[in-house]
Amino acid sequence: MRTQVPGALVGRRAEIRRLDELTAAAREGRGGVLVLRGQAGIGKSALLGHVRQAAAGFRILHASGAEFESELPYAALHQLCVPVLGRLGDLPAPHRDALEVAFGLRAGTPDLFRVGLATLELLSAAARESPLLCLVDDAHWLDSASGKALTFLARRVAAEPVAMVFAVRVPGGELDGLPGLDVGGLGDPEARELLTRESHAALDEQVRDQLVAEARGNPLALLELPRAGGFAPPGPASVPSGVERGFQARLPDLPAQARLLLTIASADPTGDPGLLWPAADRLGIDVPAASAAAAATGMVEFATRVRFCHPLARSAVYRAATAGQLRAAHGALAEVTDPAVDPDRRAWHRAQATAGPDEDVAAELERSAHRAQSRGGIAAAAAFAERSAALTLDPAKRVERTFAAVRAKLDSGSTDAAEDLLGLVDNSALDVRRQAEADLLRGQIAFVRHNDGSGPEFMLRAARRLAGADPAAARGYYLDALEMAHVVGRASGVLDDVLAALRTAPPSSGVDVLDALVLLETQGHRAAAPALRQALSHGDSPLWIQRPGFAVMIAGELWDPDLPLAITERLLKDGRETGSPLTLRLGLALAASGASMAGELGRAMAAIAEEEAIADAIGGPPMLYPRLHFAAMRGRRDEARQEFATATATASRSGAGQLLANVHWASAVLHNGLADYPAALAAARRGVDDGDLFLAGAALPELVEAAIRCGERETAVTALGSLTERAEAGGTPTGLGVAAYSRGLVTGVEEHYREAIEHLEHSPLSPYLARARLLYGEWLRRAGRRRDSRTQLRLAHDLLSTAGVEAFAQRAADELKATGETARRRSGPSHDQLTMQETHVARLVATGATSGEVAARLFLSPRTVDAHLRNIFRKLGITSRRQLRDQPGIGA
Repeated sequence: MRTQVPGALVGRRAEIRRLDELTAAAREGRGGVLVLRGQAGIGKSALLGHVRQAAAGFRILHASGAEFESELPYAALHQLCVPVLGRLGDLPAPHRDALEVAFGLRAGTPDLFRVGLATLELLSAAARESPLLCLVDDAHWLDSASGKALTFLARRVAAEPVAMVFAVRVPGGELDGLPGLDVGGLGDPEARELLTRESHAALDEQVRDQLVAEARGNPLALLELPRAGGFAPPGPASVPSGVERGFQARLPDLPAQARLLLTIASADPTGDPGLLWPAADRLGIDVPAASAAAAATGMVEFATRVRFCHPLARSAVYRAATAGQLRAAHGALAEVTDPAVDPDRRAWHRAQATAGPDEDVAAELERSAHRAQSRGGIAAAAAFAERSAALTLDPAKRVERTFAAVRAKLDSGSTDAAEDLLGLVDNSALDVRRQAEADLLRGQIAFVRHNDGSGPEFMLRAARRLAGADPAAARGYYLDALEMAHVVGRASGVLDDVLAALRTAPPSSGVDVLDALVLLETQGHRAAAPALRQALSHGDSPLWIQRPGFAVMIAGELWDPDLPLAITERLLKDGRETGSPLTLRLGLALAASGASMAGELGRAMAAIAEEEAIADAIGGPPMLYPRLHFAAMRGRRDEARQEFATATATASRSGAGQLLANVHWASAVLHNGLADYPAALAAARRGVDDGDLFLAGAALPELVEAAIRCGERETAVTALGSLTERAEAGGTPTGLGVAAYSRGLVTGVEEHYREAIEHLEHSPLSPYLARARLLYGEWLRRAGRRRDSRTQLRLAHDLLSTAGVEAFAQRAADELKATGETARRRSGPSHDQLTMQETHVARLVATGATSGEVAARLFLSPRTVDAHLRNIFRKLGITSRRQLRDQPGIGA
């Protein structure tokens, strides 16, 4: 444990009260988390010391981030869990294995999901004996993998007797979404009190005021600034740098060997005396004398671990050392680090000890990068790869390693760093393939960066470079550009460029979706549909397997709901088998959207809840478009508008035009359901004008309906023509049925409504069948055929209300009332009373899943699942798991 800063609890009553409330709740089985945020020296460590002393009866686990270890995967998580690793045997084998792999106790690639869940189970098992207090200091230096796992854990301890407290200097990173408390500076009265209590010298009032002014309320600064030599007037320099100067003021009078010993200690984040003393011995240091002099400064403690009194003390020592001293320290540490036990840390020390290019060290770093990536340490892989490139003399190898570092930086989310690295490459010295690879990386950087739509243009440039040398690779890049353009919602200009390039490009050797898209653009849906269908499913590795998201958009263009179902099933199967979060999340998002379109809103809620659980587990935002589709179909105005606002704001920040197109389609559906036709017309127009694959076509029937109701017949006729072309080209019952009822709206011909119903009875999208009956019933009522209209309206109302499609169901009820009949009240689906996560828990339990199985599926603890079940039983008025099977929308 770091030495507590004396007196730092002066003026901290509010912070102490929050911490005491946290531990009191954990004693009663209500776990929680608090992130203390504040600048270095502000007193966060002292508050951790207080909660440690006050937590009587708790078992205390401690971890601390280290500035020089922030890239090593799972280092901090391992440190936290070491005291309870004796309980690994209590875990199921897959979870035990996951932690052993993450902690380097066995070979393999860690699964972030299993690591997080296994840690939760491990701590839950330990908390059965006594409540746990987990203290994580310097959390801003946590390695990325540990940060994700600990955030995952913090969000799931609510039903466990576990309190977690993090200390972090600045906002940002994995912990941002957790409950936090800003630890500010002391007021002047408290600062003067601290100086009076802790200063060993008499201070006159003028000197005290100067210290208070310069320290800006920072307790550590109040104690360390007097050591900095004089009292410089407050300036723009930050308080932490002033505190570092205070620590550095202790160094000049030290013997040279004591300073070198401190430098070695500052360069080794492990604090392992088994490394420090041998390294010091290799540099000829008189260890007893040097260690005694260094310890006398109060900056460091040499015991079973080597501990600096504060991170700023460590950084002050490290930054005060000369380049030669640092190289010597790292070189000695590299020599004494076991290459078999800790090859990556040894490679890192060797790299820091090297002044110029060194192929041996660069190759070792490259191997470390591969090992780090296989263990989930993306940030470590990026750091190793970058240093490997810097130490490489051979130009071709340096470019190859730089590109690898750029890809690793991108994977770790360091977009600016990736761009800076790529900028170091001299493009003019590259061959054509390397130039194309550089453009591809620039495109990926642009795609990730918010509000930068230049990504497709870089992809096109890469494709043009390769058109002569490698036509097959060039066509792949063209497709990358198109796919990216559709995601960002800027496809039209890119498609024109692709078409222009393909006119002079060699023809494809087989079925090619690019050729099909060219046909779609130049000759329309009737000409392109056969080629699109063939491209979707042709060959051993068809488009729907290679690019499932893009294939779903093309299937939607053909009004084909069946292929997305097949794609969804494959993605879910592959995602669950491989543990790939990207694959599983895409499959769940497609499952949720497909279920919403099919009127199976309980299934949609369950899929959304699971996708969000995975997103939370890996520390990413949930996918928004499934929630848009769900909100549009359910038809609750306020709920939907909130979802639309969230998605619109996200699209504006990220430049995700396709997300905005989803908002326009969803808004058109919602407002047609609410009979707010002017709003539906405006949204549908925007959706059609966006021109996105699938969504523009899906908005056409909404545009026809809204335009007819608003008296804009010409708009409706034009939209109907485009819809009819798409539906007839696709030839599916869904497309033909939707086009038929849209035609009935324009023509007023009864047969068109009958034709729509006949087609849609063979479609899996039952809400469209219900809407066809609703429109037919409305037409019959207006024609004076009330008895016939009631039959259609009853059928529509039954379908819609049973599914929970509330806005359209209310429209049907209002129409029935206009015929003189009141719609029968139907109890809504049981999931209407539950949250999305409760719905998913209920559906899983209804299939016979145990609490443990549900917990593993949703990355919760079994105790949390049981808490959800208690809420579910209360809301539904039932008392047993068996009764869930009989609940509408939940059980079979």
